[in-house]
Amino acid sequence: MRSENGETARRCGCILQAMQLDSSTCYRALRARDARFDGRFFVAVSSTRIYCRPVCTVRPPKRENCRFYPSAAAAESAGYRPCLRCRPELAPGNASVDATTRLAQAAASLIEDGTLGEQNLESLALRLGITDRHLRRAFGAEYGVAPVEFAQTQRLLLAKRLLTDTALPVTEIAFASGFKSVRRFNALFQRRYRMQPSRLRMQAASAAPPDALNFELSFRPPYDWPAVSTFLGVRAIAGVEATAEGVYRRTCRIEVDGREQRGWIEIGLSRRKPALRIAVSASLARALPAALSRVKALMDLSCHPAEVSAILGPLAARRPGLRVPGAFDGFEVAVRAILGQQVAVAAARTLAGRFAAAFGDPIATPFPSLTTLFPGAARVADLTPAAIASLGMPASRARSVLALARALAEGRLALAPSADVEATLEKLRELPGIGEWTAQYIAMRALAWPDAYPHADLGVRKALGVTSAKRALQAGEAWRPWRAYAVMHLWDSLRKE
Repeated sequence: MRSENGETARRCGCILQAMQLDSSTCYRALRARDARFDGRFFVAVSSTRIYCRPVCTVRPPKRENCRFYPSAAAAESAGYRPCLRCRPELAPGNASVDATTRLAQAAASLIEDGTLGEQNLESLALRLGITDRHLRRAFGAEYGVAPVEFAQTQRLLLAKRLLTDTALPVTEIAFASGFKSVRRFNALFQRRYRMQPSRLRMQAASAAPPDALNFELSFRPPYDWPAVSTFLGVRAIAGVEATAEGVYRRTCRIEVDGREQRGWIEIGLSRRKPALRIAVSASLARALPAALSRVKALMDLSCHPAEVSAILGPLAARRPGLRVPGAFDGFEVAVRAILGQQVAVAAARTLAGRFAAAFGDPIATPFPSLTTLFPGAARVADLTPAAIASLGMPASRARSVLALARALAEGRLALAPSADVEATLEKLRELPGIGEWTAQYIAMRALAWPDAYPHADLGVRKALGVTSAKRALQAGEAWRPWRAYAVMHLWDSLRKE
């Protein structure tokens, strides 16, 4: 069974290398509406000039009319407009451990955050530690278009989603999508999609509540929502996060164009389709690209569970939809990792709650359990070790938190999925009090590194039935490049049913 699954996963990966799509395999996946391929390629129909997801419910077009593209941006660049039924903007993303692919995906993640709207291509490349020429080459190989074209498509697709799913005014939608003027938005939308934005607004369903914007973010099934929400729930920071009745909520702050946007998000499982329901406070309208991108990272929506299960084998058989929860804010997860050193999960949660209450900012929300914004790195960097230690932790741990905050505030460290993994791990290890366990845990969640492996973890060793970290490390070799998922399954195996 494992070899058969492995071959399926291998085929899924091999045929989907950008600009080398195997048209026969893609067409078979299209006819089967195979959800494993959703977001991995898009099919454009020459007779209608429309492009779709491979799971679209319309009658499959004739083979001779199909053209296959590695991204929505590539299809639009070729002159096709998005299907109004399957809505390509809702397709799940992709995750990878391949260096070049991960680099291109890191750039795409930053573009989805709106970074290219604030910076030029050279600045984006510098942030990734490469030349702009190398960025264009890697990005084109993965997505079939230049970064600028990809950014333009992302802005248009977000605007299309907002026009369809919310009651936001068109002017607000233009700016929320990253356009600098309504005139530019209208002109580009009409030229690309051959319709006025108002046409989608007239087709919109009932208006969203005035205090929230509602979305759905797709995933590839299976998705073990109970396990993910439980994982986040037992680690929830009081005042900042909360789970109740299968719903996860949190406060958040996001900087856009030099201004901080504050609000809250709510995440639950859709009952109608393989997707998560997302509610974002209207106060975050100008930060929607970044907010949705962070939700995708937090909930690990880019995972390909079939590929992971093919490598993990029996370990993943019990819960094949288990994901690796990421981070909405890398600094927050890193602080919590330090506070959790050599203490139980419950004790770390208590310390994190004290930390947020002492140094965070108050915020008003519709939820009594959400009252506080976790402090940013710049705020913590101005504290003293004594002030942090007064919350009930060793002075050495307080100094670690302070060193981490200063490294982030000064720009010497970045904790996001777009960061270079090996370089970031090295910088983390250089900070006082951050050993291999903490560095790997941060990589696992804040960097969304699927091969992170905190092998010294007591729970990992207990689940494996070994006493030494060396033996745990050796056991993990069989699960590369998905060792972070193996860790989640090992931890889950210790839970009492």
